Amino acid sequence: MLQSLTSNSCVRLIQSNRSSWYFFFLVLGYVLYLIFGALVFSAVELPYEDLLRDELRKVKNQFLQENECLSEERLEEFLVKALEASNYGVSVLNNATFNWNWDFTSALFFASTVLSTTGYGHTVPLSDGGKAFCIIYSVIGIPFTLLFLTAVVQRIMVYSSRRPVMYIHTRWGFSKQVVALVHALGLGFITVSCFFFIPAAVFSALEEDWNFLESFYFCFISLSTIGLGDYVPGEGYNQKFRELYKIGITFYLLLGLIAMLVVLETFCELEELKQFRKIFYIKKVKEEDHLNILEHDQLSFSSVSDRTPSMKEDKLNEPFVEVPPLSYNATDGSINR
Repeated sequence: MLQSLTSNSCVRLIQSNRSSWYFFFLVLGYVLYLIFGALVFSAVELPYEDLLRDELRKVKNQFLQENECLSEERLEEFLVKALEASNYGVSVLNNATFNWNWDFTSALFFASTVLSTTGYGHTVPLSDGGKAFCIIYSVIGIPFTLLFLTAVVQRIMVYSSRRPVMYIHTRWGFSKQVVALVHALGLGFITVSCFFFIPAAVFSALEEDWNFLESFYFCFISLSTIGLGDYVPGEGYNQKFRELYKIGITFYLLLGLIAMLVVLETFCELEELKQFRKIFYIKKVKEEDHLNILEHDQLSFSSVSDRTPSMKEDKLNEPFVEVPPLSYNATDGSINR
């Protein structure tokens, strides 16, 4: 008997805190997913890092052997300077001296990556004034960009998702949920084709050192605003029409980001995903609670209203209450008090 009561109480406790349990498993799953990603990246990339270190060490030792007049300390000092300049987007190679990082088109590309929070990191402000302006520019520009993207996506959603789904639903009578799901999948396929596969083919043709996988990798890393910066187009020393190329990439990133947001918003409006998200949210006040509150208010009001006539009756029954005399109206024959 005691065991059954305990089990029933545990079941009621779990059911009453179901949302909290779902949220706990969500956090646990996210942490496990982070650990899983770290293990896979470490297992895949660590051997390549060790191999690159060995090759770099061999090249360095061979260079010192061939140039005995140069000490290892002087070489290390030069490499530190070169790597520090490379981190700021400045290369010491002869074939990279003709590419400027802060001409207008490059600065426009940098501004777009800052406002979209992509941030490749290949070009960064060098001066203290540039760093201070970047902070102020981002504080104002990032919320401005969010407002701009929200307004644009809201208008596009009306014509790209909501109206087509409603038209098909009302015109042919298909289920609205099925139509919305098929429409979301179709829109996602079109977006992936137009902003991932086709641009990846274009980048693999324009960039000499990129294959299709690397180009597709750049498109995904850019449009998802990850922006690792290991692949940046238009940085080749023999790049033709570099200024026009940079402007085209800037518009591609902006349009691609809008398309990604439209697709994400379309999927988020699916009824199945709405129901799935709700299991992790804090439950709102139930309708039963509203009814109970209303019933309590009605009872309170009815008790007050019930007390009101009784108070009037008591007042009328008091011995010192003066009752007004009756009067007869001769015009209509009515009796008034």
